Amino acid sequence: MEKSDKKNLNKLIVVGDRVLIKQKTLSNKTKSGLFLPPGYKEKEEIRTGYIIKCGPGYPIPFPSEEDEAWKKIDEKIKYVPLQAREGDLAIFMQKHAIEIVYNNERYFIVSQHSILLLERDEGLFE
Repeated sequence: MEKSDKKNLNKLIVVGDRVLIKQKTLSNKTKSGLFLPPGYKEKEEIRTGYIIKCGPGYPIPFPSEEDEAWKKIDEKIKYVPLQAREGDLAIFMQKHAIEIVYNNERYFIVSQHSILLLERDEGLFE
């Protein structure tokens, strides 16, 4: 991904338990060498891609402390973080994904509950 593309993606804010995924490049040939017709991969229900951005997670309800007016109220929202991280390879269900085009690139917005499996390469972050 080019530096300018990454800078433009910084303008996007992913909310809640969602992640932004860039689809992994599809091959039109199977492992055994069989060529697949155009559009074959497009109709599959399971997709694979790299997580580009993550939302903050699941919001935790703010406790009501109206009976203690002397306490300072902390306005910050707290979140339960997601398992997914930027750079992870995700296998997800397409029927629960929302496809968008941003700067002529296709991305998917996916809730964490629609992700079936994550592959994390810790060496990628060193």
